Amino acid sequence: MEHLILETVSIHMDDKNVIRSSQHGFTKGKSCLTNLIEFYDETATWMDEGREVHIVYLDFSKAFNTVSHYILVGNLGTYGLGEWTVLWIEKWLNGRSQRVVISGTGSN
Repeated sequence: MEHLILETVSIHMDDKNVIRSSQHGFTKGKSCLTNLIEFYDETATWMDEGREVHIVYLDFSKAFNTVSHYILVGNLGTYGLGEWTVLWIEKWLNGRSQRVVISGTGSN
């Protein structure tokens, strides 16, 4: 089911040009590696030009574990997904949670 939703939303976002070309996460054909390569290339170019470069690293890993379904569904509507599609996704998300199990130990 997740793949169907991902494909439908991705096609819509591509058609509406919602996602910038600089987006790497959750983008087909792009990854953390392509992000790092692009970042390194641009930073090296700036340094070669004698420009100052400041870098701040942030860890958003926990943020993605706490995304409110209510806010997510609201944003899908804002970005032009059809009312019935948004309602269907909302119903599908209702009451869901995610759990990871590694070597018999499960997350909350």
